[in-house]
Amino acid sequence: MSTFLELGLKEPISRALTDLGYEKPTVIQEKAIPQIISSTDDLKAFAQTGTGKTAAFSLPILEILDPTQSNVQAIILSPTRELAVQIGNNIKDFCKYLKDVKVTTVYGGSSMEDQIRSLKRGSQIVVGTPGRTVDLINRRALKLGNVQWLVLDEADEMLNMGFKDELDKVLEATPETKQTLLFSATFPREVEAIARNYMTKPVEITSGEKNSGSDNVTHEYYAVTERTRYPALKRIADLNPDIYAIIFCRTRRETQEVADNLIRDGYSADSLHGDLSQGQRDSVMGKFRKKTIKILVATDVAARGLDVNELTHVLNHKLPDQIENYTHRSGRTGRAGNKGISIVLANGKEKGKLRQIERIIKKKFIEGKVPSGKEIVQNQLINLIDKVHNIDVNETQIGEFLPTIYEKLEDLDREELIKKFVSLEFNTMLKYYENSKDLNDLSSRDNSRARSTNDNMTRFFINIGRKDNLNPGKLIGLINDQNIGDKIEIGAIDILDTFSFFEVDKNFEDKTLEAFAANQPDFDGRSVNVEITKKERSGGGRRGGRKPFGKKDGGFGRRRSSENSSRSNDGGGRRSERRSSDRPKNSGDRNAGGFGRRRRER
Repeated sequence: MSTFLELGLKEPISRALTDLGYEKPTVIQEKAIPQIISSTDDLKAFAQTGTGKTAAFSLPILEILDPTQSNVQAIILSPTRELAVQIGNNIKDFCKYLKDVKVTTVYGGSSMEDQIRSLKRGSQIVVGTPGRTVDLINRRALKLGNVQWLVLDEADEMLNMGFKDELDKVLEATPETKQTLLFSATFPREVEAIARNYMTKPVEITSGEKNSGSDNVTHEYYAVTERTRYPALKRIADLNPDIYAIIFCRTRRETQEVADNLIRDGYSADSLHGDLSQGQRDSVMGKFRKKTIKILVATDVAARGLDVNELTHVLNHKLPDQIENYTHRSGRTGRAGNKGISIVLANGKEKGKLRQIERIIKKKFIEGKVPSGKEIVQNQLINLIDKVHNIDVNETQIGEFLPTIYEKLEDLDREELIKKFVSLEFNTMLKYYENSKDLNDLSSRDNSRARSTNDNMTRFFINIGRKDNLNPGKLIGLINDQNIGDKIEIGAIDILDTFSFFEVDKNFEDKTLEAFAANQPDFDGRSVNVEITKKERSGGGRRGGRKPFGKKDGGFGRRRSSENSSRSNDGGGRRSERRSSDRPKNSGDRNAGGFGRRRRER
């Protein structure tokens, strides 16, 4: 394997990489860096998440750009604020010894005036989200007439999020002579469309097989019902005392509810989703990186841009609507040479998606069994004993207290002392799991009975489907185009041959009907018709008719709620909508999976 100097990078860049702990280039870096330095050809690069794509495109740009010119020479687009900030910070680290190189990161949710001032001072590299980038172009604060490189990072996700118009506008503002660099971890049809529309005879390089999962990640699935989904999630966390994980959910509402439930049950958890302000998101991520929070519950947006290398697990509370996104989710673990586990909780309807994912990642899912109470207690107990055995004793600090301690314990022999110590730590846990049910028995009436749909969502019928070239990303874009509301929550999506179904937050039910009726949109020349459907009856009853278009239709604290009474996220009912900054200061600040007293956050 080459060194960074041998790839053609100047000494100041190599020195900065050494300071950051970079020793050898990854496979994608070995292939991409010399290609970009030596050629002006457009480039498609495909590599698994966590293999160093940011360095692969930014290092050669730093090598070639002219630091004496203050105009924008490279524009890098990313789908999310988190990923844009991460890329911008990484590039600033890479050019630590290139004093004349300036980087500006632009994204929504932060002061536009500050970003404009930074651009006026001069920046050779701009990293941005599509929406804010276009806003700055329209204000004539961002001028891209001298751009030499356009980087599209995770371009497929930008299309899925409905940014096609913004991409078109950015491309219109850049010269035809630019070099376009497309980097992605997956290779769906949408990426091919980008290459055809935005690139000229691109060179293609890959690291490993396209769309395949990392060799460092093991994939497991657990069979659940809606009633057992959340209890199974807790048991998996409890079985792994040192868990450091992201739990992925499909919607913001589901994300907040799962996080609230975990916090209520004593886990060190918090949520990350689009309803949080940028300040709240930064605060949550800061705590997660410091491991003050051990479990992060997040939407798929968080799959693009979380730079955390030590995750032990990724848990899929529900599978994503677009199965390609599973690759991005699972790629959050098993990074930087570490091993990781990606776990899917799947009910009967969702199991079919597992076969599709296996074909994409070219790996088989291992079927796991939801752990029993006895297994969890044994794992936690052994973990505690190992920690006691390996702890370093500071004789200087505790020496003066030892005589009193020895005196109080002198009537206990070794066996009695061990029994009392274990009982003190584990009585709560033992009682909690004393009569726990077997969650793997899905035929049990207690385990299988649950509402089949989310009472907080309204299900809509739409008269276009797979034969109209509809996919979830295009449907989300069509819904967003109706300007129903900034905070609209889109739930489950089912694309069928000639029609489809989608769920929308019940609060936007009337607005959705009114918007489609007023706008009368079409899709590829076909008039769109949207109607409310009646929900399926629980217990597998026959589907009702549709309403006509336009009418209204681990860790254990000393307190632990009963596992059997825990709600699934589809169970309806009232729940807390508190944001992370609004929560009580004593909520959840403890290590997930570890047993003991709840610690107050200071």
